[in-house]
Amino acid sequence: MISKTRTLALYGIDAYPVEVEADMSFGLPTFSIVGLPDSTVKESRQRINSAVNNLGLKLPGKKITVNLAPAGRRKEGSGFDLPIAASVLAAGGFVPADSIEDHIFVGELALDGSIRPVPGMLSMSDASRNLKHSGLIIPYENGYEAIASGSRKKVYAAHNLASVVKFLNTGEGLKELSSADIRESEFPQSISDFRDVRGQEQAKRALEVAAAGGHNILMIGPPGSGKTMLAKRLPGILPPLLMGEAVETTKVHSIAGLFTGGKSLLKVRPFRAPHHTVSDAGLIGGGTNPHPGEVSLAHNGVLFLDELPEFRRNVLEVLRQPLEDGYVTIARASMTVTFPARFTLAAAMNPCPCGFLTDLGRTCNCTGPQIQHYLNRISGPLLDRIDIHLSVAPVKYTELSSSIPTGDSSSVIRNRIIKARETQLNRFRDEDGIFCNAGMSSPLVRKCCTLSVEVSGLLKRAMLHYGFSARAYDRIIKVSRTIADLAGSDEICPEHIAEAVQYRSLDSDCL
Repeated sequence: MISKTRTLALYGIDAYPVEVEADMSFGLPTFSIVGLPDSTVKESRQRINSAVNNLGLKLPGKKITVNLAPAGRRKEGSGFDLPIAASVLAAGGFVPADSIEDHIFVGELALDGSIRPVPGMLSMSDASRNLKHSGLIIPYENGYEAIASGSRKKVYAAHNLASVVKFLNTGEGLKELSSADIRESEFPQSISDFRDVRGQEQAKRALEVAAAGGHNILMIGPPGSGKTMLAKRLPGILPPLLMGEAVETTKVHSIAGLFTGGKSLLKVRPFRAPHHTVSDAGLIGGGTNPHPGEVSLAHNGVLFLDELPEFRRNVLEVLRQPLEDGYVTIARASMTVTFPARFTLAAAMNPCPCGFLTDLGRTCNCTGPQIQHYLNRISGPLLDRIDIHLSVAPVKYTELSSSIPTGDSSSVIRNRIIKARETQLNRFRDEDGIFCNAGMSSPLVRKCCTLSVEVSGLLKRAMLHYGFSARAYDRIIKVSRTIADLAGSDEICPEHIAEAVQYRSLDSDCL
């Protein structure tokens, strides 16, 4: 007897349907899985046998063949356990064959029959909306994630194989989840506040501009000036995720296995801070079957690279594509996978090898060639893709010892940023995939950032004096547009351009 059901498999951050066929015939008692399964899928035979035996059932001593179609596409992951088990049980007559044809099964089986969660459930649920099946039978821990996609398919959350068998035979035993079960996550209160930072008003302002427009920022300053402390407070002023951003970000974290059960969607923008020993595959993503790297895990959030020159040159250079395009493409002999990677880059570095070049209180012993070699670890094309270069000076003792907080709190800054982002969303309402000023293309810059004669003349003088590149020209205008948005101005004024020019310190060779 042949039985058929369906499941879903991951490809990048998307999913595609897989048909699971099981045939039980006379012959030597064997259990074979075909259709290019990887080692994890092949090992499901032992998990299924133990799970079925612990139900008090016993598979017939026949030849069992399971086919995963399309047979020419490699299958990987433990999520095939439950659909294979359902198909085999139907072929053996333990459950009605027509009951499994009407559902999509995804889940990993434990030896005792319990069902464990699998990564990528949000992508799978989203892909199921176009399939002609009444519902999904999935692990209970993946339930809230599945209904968050809004696919309008029935979602049945299962704790163990016994409840699935009962449901297929009687229609009872599984809980159907609804949109009312979605759990909203709140903005975390544990994020450090900008109000705790003493001094550094210029740095706070630059970070506010960066967060408001989604601009990349590089902080240059001596050790102990507060660069890392400031960067770690950046998530506290970022605007909340839009629904589309939340779904896409959650998909990436889900397929990476970082999305914990009991939640529906991520509501806080991610903050990733890899160590400088990270490999290019760890940063961009990779593997035989490609998985997302740090740049994709930071999608719609912040990627913080501390001690930027200490990263290997080849690692830094692979950042060029995601910084420019907002995605990464990983090519392998058997597949080419694209992951989203639209993030704000926040980086920090010392001005010289010893770090004290710009510290008036300590002496720098580095020679000119040593300083130049240190700065040359970061290529010009990469620096061109960073909108804001900020010189961070050491905090004065009077500011450090003061017990009176200075500047606005993170919540106040965040409200200003949210208002500026709303202005940008309204500006780009007819543009697909653009949510902030940093995402503007050159034609869009010309369209949305009209410069007066006075402002254009000021920018021309700055370009000639400092020798800015063509890419720096566009980025200065983008930053000035964000500064104008924060000021509530419809036009870019001279003071906005002047402030944006100040944020190109490395281009002007004045740290």
